[in-house]
Amino acid sequence: MFDPPSAQELKSRQNKLMQLIRNTLPDVDTVMLIGKINQYYLTGTMQDGLLVLRQDGFVRYFVRKSYTRACLECPLDIISKVDSYRDLRPFLPQELGEIGLDADMMTLAALNRLQNYFRLGRIRPVDRLVQSVRAVKSPAELALIRESGRQHDRLLREIAPGLFREGMSETDLLAELYAAMLKQGHHGVSRFAMPQMELIVGQMGFGENSLYPTNFDGPGGMRGMSPAVPIIGDRHRYLKKGDLVFIDVGYGVAGYHSDKTQIYSFGVPPDEQVKQTHAACRQVLRQALSLIRPGAVPAEVYEHVLDELPAELNATFMGYTDDPVRFLGHGVGLQVDEAPVLARGMSQPLAEQMVLAIEPKCGVPGHGLVGVEETYVVTAEGTCCLTGGGRDIMVV
Repeated sequence: MFDPPSAQELKSRQNKLMQLIRNTLPDVDTVMLIGKINQYYLTGTMQDGLLVLRQDGFVRYFVRKSYTRACLECPLDIISKVDSYRDLRPFLPQELGEIGLDADMMTLAALNRLQNYFRLGRIRPVDRLVQSVRAVKSPAELALIRESGRQHDRLLREIAPGLFREGMSETDLLAELYAAMLKQGHHGVSRFAMPQMELIVGQMGFGENSLYPTNFDGPGGMRGMSPAVPIIGDRHRYLKKGDLVFIDVGYGVAGYHSDKTQIYSFGVPPDEQVKQTHAACRQVLRQALSLIRPGAVPAEVYEHVLDELPAELNATFMGYTDDPVRFLGHGVGLQVDEAPVLARGMSQPLAEQMVLAIEPKCGVPGHGLVGVEETYVVTAEGTCCLTGGGRDIMVV
């Protein structure tokens, strides 16, 4: 059992966010956050509501449903019950001036409803600033990610291999894996910051199905059930001897995630090309880890790794299509895809207690995707793996 964030912790997060906004966007006086993950991070509860923070210290969480649950879960006296944005008027000036919004979450319809009751000046997205504050994890957050990583490692190292059987479909395996996850302690969802992202458990594929193009911004592929439901696995792709099995799942405990990938070979050892490509991905992982430390610049780590890719990795590195992903790793926390990101243009230096999933992967034509993904916390000495460490292909 893990304790929810304390009142002191929540106030500290709120103060850090507003100080960062004050330094970065000095003309923004009022911040309005509609995203439920951001609301949870700053209040300890997630409801149908709007969180408002102002530079004069005003903080109010206006909740439509459930006000009762919000009061039970949030340790701060900041909750007000509302039926519509009209009910915010007694608390806020009609002229709000320049405001900050989590623009990735705020819909045009919700913004229009706000504008029915308030005059808004220039709108400034604050999504990246919120992500920047969330990127450095507290000890309590790290404890949850560590526990997620522990369970995650056991899932893919001990439990998953026992589920494989010849003739099962990808969907069969995903369903049984999900049941095992829940029984072990998984919190039941995989949350992403990418808008309209739908994913159940994670990505999974037998053989070349793991190379099938997907709109998910990751190096792995997945055919899924149909063009309308390109997730959950292919009901008509059955496991056979000699298949590579690609499992890339997000795991989570009490809201906080870890990310990990394991490749298996069913029935027989993988062929030499597959082994060499997988080993090259593990080499890339080791190289990236040697560069990651507090103060390292993510873009520089990314460029250095790309400049020195092993010869075994080619155009299929980080995506077996004509559109590979353009990152090597990503932050993990309340969402699977957080800041920081190991990619071009990412100049904010890494800091202690940031958490990163690093995932060098490569497609092998005729076989499937290989590679590794592990979750690490940045420490004063470099990194510490939270998910067991990248392994060779497991023969099952």
